[in-house]
Amino acid sequence: MEAFKDPLVFTAACTLVGLFVGSFLNVVIHRLPLMMEREWQAEAAALRGEEAQTEAPRFNLATPGSRCPHCGHPIGVLENLPILSYLLQRGRCRHCNGPISVRYPLIETACALLSGFTAWHFGFGMAGIAALVFLWALLALCFIDLDTQLLPDSITLPLVWGGLLLNLSGTFTDISSAVVGAAAGYLTLWSVYWLFKLTTGKEGMGYGDFKLLAAIGAWLGWQILPLTILLSSVVGAVVGIALILFRRQGRETPIPFGPYLAAAGLLSLYWGPSLTRAYLGIL
Repeated sequence: MEAFKDPLVFTAACTLVGLFVGSFLNVVIHRLPLMMEREWQAEAAALRGEEAQTEAPRFNLATPGSRCPHCGHPIGVLENLPILSYLLQRGRCRHCNGPISVRYPLIETACALLSGFTAWHFGFGMAGIAALVFLWALLALCFIDLDTQLLPDSITLPLVWGGLLLNLSGTFTDISSAVVGAAAGYLTLWSVYWLFKLTTGKEGMGYGDFKLLAAIGAWLGWQILPLTILLSSVVGAVVGIALILFRRQGRETPIPFGPYLAAAGLLSLYWGPSLTRAYLGIL
């Protein structure tokens, strides 16, 4: 343990761990929405009074093992090494030569670099380890929302409670600020949702966004929420306009808000007080 108190050792160790966590996050991002869909289908069938004809094969984050989506070839340990396997196989399946999405090594790389930066920024201790968990959860939520426009309760709700429990000892903020932050984060976007719906008759965002902002408030306190909302709105507006201008997305196509909240939450985690002071100084 003493060795990890050295900033360089802790940073290097967390960067390496981040590589393998990134590989696991690729599994979470792909499988968790499928697990949710299967659960919804089973619940809908039960409500209709239908009995399952056959027992569905077990499907979770661990089972079945990873396979090539093109030929079904089981991916062995040596074919599943973060980044390295992708480079050695030149981005293709060894069995059928089918292409492997470049997003897998990109997520692994991003997770490794951000994990290393987080470790360097906070150092060894409760805050550093907790910040890593916060980072990993936000990365998973970001890409799941991009793919499916879903922010799973199985990640957002434990994140809310985890932030509140963590701040019992004042890790990132005092417990009063954390409790108010969780409530204010949820109610702020909930109010925007209903105001927009009553005005336009349309749903502007999902309930997962409320829970994600509540989680950010629980971790960082209510004081950070204005900055988080401002950052996420500005980045979301810029990206949305860019997508429309370059015709990558139509005006009526919904744009997930979760990735922008996640990015703003990370910026607030690292530099929240400094950015807030800078913003107030400009005003």
